[in-house]
Amino acid sequence: MAREHGMSELRQALQDYLAVRRALGFKLARADQRLSGFIGYLEQAGARTVTTELALAWSCQPPGGHPAWWRQRLILVRGFAKYLHTLDPATEVPPARLLPSRHCRATPYLYSEADIAGLMTAARALASPLRAATYETLIGLLAVAGLRVGEAIRLDRSDVDFDNALVTILASKFGKSREIPLHPAAIDALAGYARRRDQLFPRPGAASFFISTTGTPLIYNCVHSVFLGLVRDAGLQPRSAACRPRLHDLRHTFAVRTLLDWYSAGIDVQARLPQLSTYLGHFDPASTYWYLSAAPELLAIAAARLEHTLGSLP
Repeated sequence: MAREHGMSELRQALQDYLAVRRALGFKLARADQRLSGFIGYLEQAGARTVTTELALAWSCQPPGGHPAWWRQRLILVRGFAKYLHTLDPATEVPPARLLPSRHCRATPYLYSEADIAGLMTAARALASPLRAATYETLIGLLAVAGLRVGEAIRLDRSDVDFDNALVTILASKFGKSREIPLHPAAIDALAGYARRRDQLFPRPGAASFFISTTGTPLIYNCVHSVFLGLVRDAGLQPRSAACRPRLHDLRHTFAVRTLLDWYSAGIDVQARLPQLSTYLGHFDPASTYWYLSAAPELLAIAAARLEHTLGSLP
């Protein structure tokens, strides 16, 4: 008879599973919380292992949610269930196409310079002087350097080299590290924040470059919540149901603007794209090619170049 897992064993198995995945380079920033919630759901149902029925019921929450969201939740459960099945054959692994739904990327919200200025102005108006300085600088850095949000909030003080105008990203997605050169104006802004931060909170409890009002590292969920408030205060509106202002879209905007600048300068974009891929920390240039379809301006340029090429053929 297959050994059944008690709930404590399931939770230990979850921690072991997450440790293995992170050792392979996956960050899994919110997988811990979501899968812990799934185990809590199993506990409430009185189940002692994963079943397809319960996995499906949990994944299809909240009622009326987007099918793509439900599918992502089920994919998360399937990964854990496959791992658990190696320990307990009684574990059911939900079929891969139980919730078929074509994955659709969100339409990037490409920020204008005025949009970014509005967000930074809204940040500057936050009640806490430390929070105001932190979020104004964080948004500015995301806009000019194209960092992932997680990369920015994980920066330690030693990762910012003011003398050489470099930011070092250590062990980011897929375990990759890289150095990010910054414009002198950007490094001056970071230096100004560092001085202000140290005046307002001279003895923080962490070595993080960006800190909260309690001197601790920033937490993504809190950053996301504050950002939504800044979006509201800046008066930014969704452009469609699939195109809403997101933190990650500051990175999209950086990539698209870089490509547009290269096209405008007559630079061979295809030859330079691997450099942008390295700068952004992509696993391979194929991930960077997606940005070519992220803006109407880029599509128009690509179409014009294609037409010119076809027109020159004999």
